[in-house]
Amino acid sequence: MINKLKNKFGDEKVRAGLLAIFMSLTSIIIILEFTDTSLSWKMASLVRPEFLLLGLALHMFSWVFYALRLRLLASLAGHDITFRLSLISTLASNFLGALTPSSAGGEPLRIKILADDGMSYGSATAVAVGERLLDSIFFVGALAVFLIFTNFLTGFGIKVGAFFLLLLILLLAFLWQLVSHPERISGFVAWIKRKTGNRPIVYSLEKEIWAFRDAGIQLARETVRRTPAMAAVTAMIWMCDFLVPSALLIGMGSDPSFLLSITSQIILAIIAILPLTPGGSGVAELSMTFLYSKFVPPLLLGPLVILWRLATYFSNIVVGAAFAGASINGMMKR
Repeated sequence: MINKLKNKFGDEKVRAGLLAIFMSLTSIIIILEFTDTSLSWKMASLVRPEFLLLGLALHMFSWVFYALRLRLLASLAGHDITFRLSLISTLASNFLGALTPSSAGGEPLRIKILADDGMSYGSATAVAVGERLLDSIFFVGALAVFLIFTNFLTGFGIKVGAFFLLLLILLLAFLWQLVSHPERISGFVAWIKRKTGNRPIVYSLEKEIWAFRDAGIQLARETVRRTPAMAAVTAMIWMCDFLVPSALLIGMGSDPSFLLSITSQIILAIIAILPLTPGGSGVAELSMTFLYSKFVPPLLLGPLVILWRLATYFSNIVVGAAFAGASINGMMKR
């Protein structure tokens, strides 16, 4: 039975990976069709290798800062994890996020890894939600600041930011109801018990819901106390990633356009969270082409998009695959 589950999960993972890669490559081919392909490849071959390595190194540093934040949040929730486990969790969940219809799709695997280390599922879920809330608050704040400084596609940026802010407010409202009205949780659980005949799984679910609430309250309290540290680590995670295109542009001998590029990257990061395609495949490439066409020479667009996806998206797949595979195999054995 376990072997069947492994084979089934493995087949699904392979299919998802192939679909994501196919969509990404298809969009890149479409982009190249609208540019002079021979000149585009010539420009790509002239990219200075040290800046290619710099772009990849920046993305790898984002992994490190992500792992540091995960470890800190877990400790605030009352559970200490090693940096090694935190990094493995980050890389494995990045891989899964690259294959699911949202960049946030790796959270279930991260929750499972934390739970296997001794955290309750409720507490691990609170940590995962806390990570996404920190990212979301950073995106909304950073987008507002950079739109003011750059005035870049302000109308489009405001629409993207406003829609995302609405989703964030709805999520915060739901979490506030969970915290401020515990009697509603009790009523909901009692209703489930009546409908299911008091099955044991309902009691386990109830335990995890209360653990999620308690851990969420503790995380919120501790995070507010450590706002500067949390804001700094979150900013480092994303600024490392947001600087990758600028590093590649410098390697191509072009203007890095730091402010415009970072503004575009914030918009792309918000779009990637929306459940559209596996890992944002296709949508990310085409969106980046649209945004960067406003300030990057047309001949550089194709190579820039290709190298950016290689340094970020495909590196998540290649590096994360080994860690995700080991983590999933470990789960199947339990």
